[in-house]
This record gives sequence, C-alpha cells and structure tokens, in this order.
Amino acid sequence: MSKITIIGAGSVGSTIAYTLSQESIATEIVMIDINKKKAGGEVMDIMQGTSFRDAISITSGDYEDAKDSDLVIITSGMARKPGQTRLDLTQTNVNIIKEIAPKIGKAAPNALYIIVSNPVDIITYVFMKKSGIPERQILGSGTLLDTSRLRHALSEHFGVAQKSIHAYIFGEHGDTSFVPWSIARISAVGVEEYTRIARSLGDDIPPMDTAMIEDRVRKSGGMIIEGKGATFYAVATSVCRLCSVLLAPKTSIVTVSSMMHGEYDLEDVCLSTLTRIGPSGVIGRFPVELSPEEYKKLHHSANTLKDIISQLDLS
Repeated sequence: MSKITIIGAGSVGSTIAYTLSQESIATEIVMIDINKKKAGGEVMDIMQGTSFRDAISITSGDYEDAKDSDLVIITSGMARKPGQTRLDLTQTNVNIIKEIAPKIGKAAPNALYIIVSNPVDIITYVFMKKSGIPERQILGSGTLLDTSRLRHALSEHFGVAQKSIHAYIFGEHGDTSFVPWSIARISAVGVEEYTRIARSLGDDIPPMDTAMIEDRVRKSGGMIIEGKGATFYAVATSVCRLCSVLLAPKTSIVTVSSMMHGEYDLEDVCLSTLTRIGPSGVIGRFPVELSPEEYKKLHHSANTLKDIISQLDLS
C-alpha cells in the first residue's frame, strides 16, 4: 500500500493523478491546490472512472492531509506560455515554491519528493534549501522526459524499439541540455556501430544528424505548447515511472535532477546525470566517463543554472 500526494491540480498534476489512478502504483492519492474547488472537481472526475480497477482512495485536501505520504509530487507553478522559455518564469515559480516548501515539509517529513514544477532544476534546488527535507529524499524529474523524447526520435530514425535504445539527455531540463553520444547505445553497441551492422543486414538507415536530433528534443516541449497550449501526457507518464521506481524493492539508474557534490567537479547545483534511486531516495550519482567536449557541455549547463540562481531572491 502506498500513499501519494500531489501538490497542484493544474493540467500536469491532474494528468499525473489520472495516470496513477489507472495503474497499480498507489492505493491512496491526495490532491492539494490553492484552488480547492478545482482540486475537488478533478478528484470527482478521476474517481468516477475507477470502478473498473481495484479499490483506490482519491481525495482532495490540505497540507496536513499529506501526513504519512510515501511520495509527494510537486507540480505547482505558473505554466509556460507560447514563446516563453522555462527560465523566463523562474522568480514567479521560486516564490511559489518558497511558500509551499516549509508547509509540505512539516506535514510529510519522511516522504520522498518528486519536483516537477519548472524550471525544474532550479525549483529542486530551492526546495532543498527551503523545505528542511534531507537532500536524499528530493529529486527533480529533470531530463527523464527529455530522455524519453530522445529515445523516441532515435527509434524513428533507426526503426528499432525504444526499449532497445540506451541514450540519455544530461544537464539542465532546458536549452543547455545535451546528449552524451559517447555513452549512447542501441542494444550493446554505439550508434555508429549499430548503423554499420544494421545496414549490413539490409536496413536502409539514413545518415544521422546528431545536432538536429538534439535540437528536436530541446524544442519538442515548445512545439507542443504552441500546438495545444501545454504539455502533460508525456510528463505524467515519466513521473509515474519515477513513482514506480521509488516504490520498487530494487534500485534503478535514471536521469533525474539531484544535488551535485563533486561529481564531474560540480558543486551546489541540481541537474541531471545518471543517478541511482530507489525506496530510500537518491543513493548517488553514477559518474560514467564523458568525453572532454561533453564534460564542457555539462559545466556550461551547470554554470547557466548557477548564473540564474545568483540573480534570484531566495530569501
């Protein structure tokens, strides 16, 4: 049995709640939002579609109702508008998280926390500073969604199932993210070697423009927002995957945003690299070797985030 609390009943929070309600991850879900009427309406709508599954409790409430939660998912914040970068709305969402952090931290001190609010790396950093929750209990959704987008793009290019693709997005969940191609694998081989082998077997694989693929991944969110106003399906699926990993009996290695403590010579910044997580939270970073160019890109991403943080009012 597991209890999951979701802070924020907007499109992302509600879609996460709905997705969880259709899976066997949680037995109890609590939704909390400043707009209590909205949260109550979302709960009623979701709950009325659960008659075809095992019994589950879905309620709306206040911070104290998060008591004894196993997981808390934070989605609160202003949504990104068309043409707006994730970093444009930073101070507004930082102010929101500064208000939320001590309240939910007091109500659920033993929970594991998944930060989804954007810009997720900075919000994760601020939550760590303001919640009083130990770092190991906190992670940001980071580039898990970006990694999913990358694998979808590579699956289309190579015509191979996404489960056979082991490639990742590192760095910020945003404009300075990058693909460490040196560690990208399809099955057990690098992408160039896979291309050679697949062509020898008769596959018609075109040349791959890695820069175009990375650009497509970075711009996917903006393209979806331009088309439909918001992104929430894929992010909900990614977050539910994190929930299942954190509640599983064994650990997994995923790209989530966590505090760096000397890995890749980085300190006091949250961003995504391969990270080992499990039922105890963040166990540690998994520092695979990067090429010199990839190392520089990771530092550029970290420095970009640090520069933004230095300009924020965190008091």
